[in-house]
Amino acid sequence: MSLDIIRGISILGIFLVNMMSFHSPLLYIDPLTWWDEPLEKATYIFIDVFAQASFYPLFSLLFGYSLILIREKSQSRGLNFPVLAVRRLFMLLMIGIFHAFFVWHGDILIEYALLGFLVLPMLVFSGRTLLLFGTGLYGIPTILLVFLLMFTSSGSQMLPSELTDIQAVEQSLVVYQSGTFWEITTQRVSDWYFTNNLGNLPFFLISIYPFMLIGAGVAKESWLIRTRQYKHEILILCCLTFVVGLIVKLLPYWLEGNAAVQFAQDSIGGFSLTIFYGLWIVLLVEKESLRRWLAPFAAIGKMSLSNYLFQSVIATLIFYSYGLGLYGEISLFEGALLVLAIFVVQLLCSSLWLRRFSYGPVEWLWRLVTYVKFVKLRKSTEK
Repeated sequence: MSLDIIRGISILGIFLVNMMSFHSPLLYIDPLTWWDEPLEKATYIFIDVFAQASFYPLFSLLFGYSLILIREKSQSRGLNFPVLAVRRLFMLLMIGIFHAFFVWHGDILIEYALLGFLVLPMLVFSGRTLLLFGTGLYGIPTILLVFLLMFTSSGSQMLPSELTDIQAVEQSLVVYQSGTFWEITTQRVSDWYFTNNLGNLPFFLISIYPFMLIGAGVAKESWLIRTRQYKHEILILCCLTFVVGLIVKLLPYWLEGNAAVQFAQDSIGGFSLTIFYGLWIVLLVEKESLRRWLAPFAAIGKMSLSNYLFQSVIATLIFYSYGLGLYGEISLFEGALLVLAIFVVQLLCSSLWLRRFSYGPVEWLWRLVTYVKFVKLRKSTEK
């Protein structure tokens, strides 16, 4: 259950960050000048500090962890794991392509699927090797880039006007507010390419791939089932990562921001809070009284793919012209409240759905393709 709870809470954090792109041209603006009123600025700082760059790495860890669980289960059943995994990742890629080009440009599934193919050959290594390689692949480039940016951007600051592409902002507002479905699709593809071009490939290789390897290593070492054995050490690590993460995340608001500080905020601060959130949730789940309160998040986590896609569908229907057309019309604070409202509905619907069905609707389809056989969706009513 702890994995599903972590996954469910991650979906909430990811949704909170994604909502900014659902209702505003986040790709092309400087957030602190775009949302400059006190309540708006406070809302942005809260999201930036506590959610941005902390929950998608956590989900990446779980992705790698889950691959090991599927590998072990398939091997125990005498199934061909490499073939099964390729089908699973290919189906995820197809879902991601449809999602990115026909629903919302901020899709992460394409990257997960493609990087998942790179994870597969690494699964033959020991858990310790995966942990060391993943940590090194993330840590070494991160430290080098921070120092490089410190020297190359020392004393230099970009003006808010340089951080905002006015033409791109205006085009996004016009297209998403009043464009046809085809015009929105064209804009969606353009927005997707803005963050997913070949120039950004190294970023994905050092920001997502290492976490998948670390997650696989954690699974192989069985760390999550030995939490009681190391409860004291985990508690110390929780405190340490929270303090470090919070300080580094707040640095751009304390210091004159430059590229090095901005990069460290997400790469070091975000990473620290990722570790904190994961360990903190594991400790909470160990307490029986708290586990009952967290149980609804497990329902979200068990059908996380369906819920992730549902968030995109409902948000784009609210904000794009083929729905209510409210793009650019709501405040950041209102967007955050909308996240909570939609997520509460998802909590209720997911719990009700799983009373009758074994899998989420998209998870069920994903499973059909993975195992190439019919899987019963509805739970048996026989006693």
